[in-house]
Amino acid sequence: MCGVAGMVSTTSPDPAAVKAMCDVLTHRGPDGEGFHTADHVALGMRRLAIIDVEGGDQPVFNEDRSVVAVFNGEIYNYPELRDNLLRRGHTFRTHGDSECIVHLYEEHGEDLVHHLRGMFTFALWDAGKERLLLARDRVGKKPLYYRDAHGSLAFASELKALSATAPSRGEVDPVALHHYLTYQYVPAPWSILSGVRKLPPGSLLTWQGGQSRVRRYWSLDFSPGSVTSEQEAAERTRELLLEATRIRMVSERPLGAFLSGGIDSSAVVAAMARISGQPVKTFSIGFDDARFDERSHARAVAKRYGTDHHEFVVDASALDVLPTLAWYFDEPFADSSAIPSFYVAQLSRRHVTVALNGDGGDESFGGYTRYARLARMERFSVPKATRPAFGRLGRSLLATAPAGSRLRRAGLALTVLSETSQRRYARMMSYFLPEQKHALYTEQQREATSGVDSYVLLDRAFRESRAVSRVNQLMDVDVNSYLPGDLLVKVDISTMANSLEARSPFLDHHLMEWAARLPAELKVRHGTTKYLLKKSLEDWLPHEVLHRPKQGFGVPLAHWLRTELKDVAWDVLTDRTAVDRGFFRPDAVRTMLEEHEAGENHARRIWALMQFELWHRRFVDQPVSGPPVHAEEPLRSIG
Repeated sequence: MCGVAGMVSTTSPDPAAVKAMCDVLTHRGPDGEGFHTADHVALGMRRLAIIDVEGGDQPVFNEDRSVVAVFNGEIYNYPELRDNLLRRGHTFRTHGDSECIVHLYEEHGEDLVHHLRGMFTFALWDAGKERLLLARDRVGKKPLYYRDAHGSLAFASELKALSATAPSRGEVDPVALHHYLTYQYVPAPWSILSGVRKLPPGSLLTWQGGQSRVRRYWSLDFSPGSVTSEQEAAERTRELLLEATRIRMVSERPLGAFLSGGIDSSAVVAAMARISGQPVKTFSIGFDDARFDERSHARAVAKRYGTDHHEFVVDASALDVLPTLAWYFDEPFADSSAIPSFYVAQLSRRHVTVALNGDGGDESFGGYTRYARLARMERFSVPKATRPAFGRLGRSLLATAPAGSRLRRAGLALTVLSETSQRRYARMMSYFLPEQKHALYTEQQREATSGVDSYVLLDRAFRESRAVSRVNQLMDVDVNSYLPGDLLVKVDISTMANSLEARSPFLDHHLMEWAARLPAELKVRHGTTKYLLKKSLEDWLPHEVLHRPKQGFGVPLAHWLRTELKDVAWDVLTDRTAVDRGFFRPDAVRTMLEEHEAGENHARRIWALMQFELWHRRFVDQPVSGPPVHAEEPLRSIG
């Protein structure tokens, strides 16, 4: 696991700038660094040593050094790849996975990505063709930012690394901000800064002679497959999960697992226990507020498998970590579960260097309650001619009815029913609805985003999906939006901030490709989510873990914003620094804060504005530097 950076140019790139970018990425790779400079190219990397700890330094080269690469991630099938390449006459100087990249390129060119099983970003320079190849893994576990201008291209694993060498601090892209307020993250290919882009998941970028091209090389196929029986499907699910877990347990450094108490992380721990010859190290985090605490369920799984279990409790003083999170997250990021994610990574890093997790189970097996809810709503089809009237009445009630009243709930229901099923989903996933953003914006921001519809991103995902059922279509959309934009960013940043590698068996593309083509009724049946996965795990997990209601990895945010965090929110959002930015109307922000104190739940929207403001102060208002010194962690050890 590493951080990568580099520059290519029709003239001569600056090696010192690449060194400066890598210095910003030290947390991603505290174990070493490596560089390569030649005509038109400078590459660099920071290394977190997991495989071939002693000999796996980078950059890596082919035999005549005409092809060179830097690599971030893990290739889990590298032993088979290495054996095949050796049989074809290739010579290796290391024993790790990175060197497979350059030899696969010699064999397959750009198509080498189809042979990789794992998570990755890499940069490969072909000196003979003077061509750069950048690649990002299929689902987007590993990030890559780039700036392409005036015949030169610079890239890095994190936005702040690019910013460290920029001639100015950069300007906020108003369209990216517009999308952020809808989704709680900045979706690829945008970045929050004008002139900087993110390489989308499953994509390749080639640069040659000052020209660049991006193309998609993989997308998940949700077209219907065939299943002989539920029993056979359940058995195949177990086989694929065990195999995906086994190849992710190869490590020369200590290894463990996040255990939230949910089905997915519990399934991964159960699979690890079946494979490992010693107790699995497991790590949980919780809160004093029982509504957000899953530790009892995690304990049940830990007890069943005799894991070496560690759990900690986070209290409201965890909010002291906000300046630290603002530095690590590069862009505004409003998923408040980043707080417990950061702390469980911090806790785990005291004991291990690699941690497996349950990410991806919901998107592959139908775990979100919204899938069942939207499937039920399909029965309530409103004639197209009637929808505008429903919408007008609903918006009127929302604007006039008291907070928490039946009339307000009726207004919300009418508004939802006035939309197409695709737009119902978009509104369900929104932090700020379009009309709320319009009311929030200054005239300047309204003009900058005039005609920009954030929902077009989801419209495109729906349109391109090959799924025939609504449930599978929703999962396909999530794989192309919420999963890479929110969940994978949260885990990557939280773990890499603590120099910890996270691995996700449910995101194995072999497992995902098989699960995607399962019938929707094996995923959501009669309101039961993860139907097949639960059936598959009946002999693995306690009944109370398998069949309890889904509980997200959240924090008591609404309560904190009315108590411990109330003054911070007012200070951050209403002082002169925030007001003078010119994006949001001060009276609209104050009204939101006042309504939240009075009982209306604006927690997610307030949090999104706070994260944007904290990010702006950290990255635009001052030069990029190291992370702030963080005080004693607000964690209480339980075991």
